[in-house]
Amino acid sequence: MTLHLHDSVNERLGRVLVVDDEESIRRIAVRSLTRSGFEVVEAENGERAIAALNAGDNPLMVDAILCDIHMPKINGHEAIAYFRAQYPGVPIVVLTGYPEVDRAVGLMKTGVMDYLVKPISKDDLVNVVAKAVQGHEILKDQFVA
Repeated sequence: MTLHLHDSVNERLGRVLVVDDEESIRRIAVRSLTRSGFEVVEAENGERAIAALNAGDNPLMVDAILCDIHMPKINGHEAIAYFRAQYPGVPIVVLTGYPEVDRAVGLMKTGVMDYLVKPISKDDLVNVVAKAVQGHEILKDQFVA
């Protein structure tokens, strides 16, 4: 498995895992986030995303996950269930081409932070991901000065 890691051109704002089976959407998201200062790891489906997070001896640490729903192999619902169970402090943002209210409500109830519908402006995408990264709780309040 090849892990595609894209370094930001500016100071790193956080690491984001982008999971989408549509290469053109993934490429736009990766480019937008990288240019805005995020380090980005990409995966073309849930199976690859889970493998990327678990590659090597240490799990890959990410500050947010941007995930599509309709994908081959492990779909977005299955991947999100895994992410919630294994990485409960990592914010998840859904990016999908299917504006389904019931699905959005259901996902939000499972802890998904936001539900975005394609197409979305680059600015809106970056702003939502930045908000998600700020909400990452892995080290929040674990150290006392």
